[in-house]
Amino acid sequence: MNQFINEVETPVWLQKLQWLSDPVSYLEKNYQKYGDMFTSKMLGGGIIISNPQVTQEIFTTQANNFDSGTTNGLLRNFLGSESVISLDGKPLKQRRKLLMPPFHGERLQTYSQLICDISHNLVNQRTKDKPFMMRPMMQELTLEIMIQIIFGLSEGKLYQQLKHLVAKWLEITGSSIMISFIFFRFLRKDWITWSPWVQMKQVRREICELLQTEIETRRNEGKLDGEDVLTLLLLARDEEGNPMTNTELQDELMTLFFAGVESTSASLTWAFYWTHKLPEIKEKLLQEIDNFEDNNDPMKIAKLPYLTAICQETIRKNPPAMFAFGRVAKYPVEIAGQQYPAKTTFSSCIYLTHHREDLYPNPKQFRPERFLERNYSPYEYFPFGGGNRRCIGYALAQLELKLALATIVRNYHLELAETKPVKPIRRTGGLAPERDIKMILRGPRSKSRTNISELVGT
Repeated sequence: MNQFINEVETPVWLQKLQWLSDPVSYLEKNYQKYGDMFTSKMLGGGIIISNPQVTQEIFTTQANNFDSGTTNGLLRNFLGSESVISLDGKPLKQRRKLLMPPFHGERLQTYSQLICDISHNLVNQRTKDKPFMMRPMMQELTLEIMIQIIFGLSEGKLYQQLKHLVAKWLEITGSSIMISFIFFRFLRKDWITWSPWVQMKQVRREICELLQTEIETRRNEGKLDGEDVLTLLLLARDEEGNPMTNTELQDELMTLFFAGVESTSASLTWAFYWTHKLPEIKEKLLQEIDNFEDNNDPMKIAKLPYLTAICQETIRKNPPAMFAFGRVAKYPVEIAGQQYPAKTTFSSCIYLTHHREDLYPNPKQFRPERFLERNYSPYEYFPFGGGNRRCIGYALAQLELKLALATIVRNYHLELAETKPVKPIRRTGGLAPERDIKMILRGPRSKSRTNISELVGT
């Protein structure tokens, strides 16, 4: 390892315990002690980076010198060996090309109305003046959106089975106990039948069996005239004219559920917490929405400046993932003027970069205005990773965050049931509130102003 890079001196087992129990404290303390590049045995000897210039070099100018190596190996256990996160080089480029169209461009216009409708309906089902947990409701929201987008389903046996099993799978993979099984290899044993590791694998098998049946049914019966994601992927062909295999489709669908439900629901929970914790922010947001004159297109609502700034600040402060996907040097490389041997792992830390005082003054403060006052580069602000491994669904995730927040805040009067501060803790790869956010529905907002459902045509 390069002699100029500081190495965390704590024993590796203690580092893992610190990382498991309080990842934010682990990162911040080591950043304060070692600077914006340091080696962590917790990551197998990889270099943790919070310097935007170094991140830019790794994401762009040196991108061809890196593979994912084994850095994404743990996710392979959840998502499968044929998931896009497991690929490198040409296969990665081809797969991303196949997966991108359903989540960008005109497709988002189709999804926007769906997001508004589901958001409105879910809150409308809550009991007035009775506290409810925000994160489970947001997980239900994002899961409902993903099932309808991926399969075009809103009812029926397959819909109910998928909704139940995927929710169960996500709850297991996101549990604090499961994190221990991820980081300590000796716990990942199939003979420990009671373990969340074994439970996760069993539920995953059940989901894959459902997916396999649906894929084969659509292929055999020629049901390829829909506009859902699965249909689009079944029709997709690579540069050689080959379709995706059943295993590839299964693994990619599992990846979409994993990335598209858990992280977005956590971000939405934080967004509702901060807009109700800080009344002045909520009031500014309502003024912006209420005074919006173009009442036909939800895509235009999603472009409202202050709404966008709130969502940007939400995923700056508590990003969906704490790290971008790691990069492993294929050859000896020179980074930031220093030489590193082949197989060196570089991990750009989203959380530390997003909390740099020189980029974000008073970084612990929730302040959306910072995104109205300055434009940040994709190496200073990268909540969805970057380079050739940027999250494929980032545009959809941002759209969900904006439209769900706008629809619910404008239509309904919600309050926090508890006002004490909430600490971020790990949930899967991102940061969720340490305790669930309890909110209370007081009823619909006054109809004296234009209703958001009228704005989006519901």
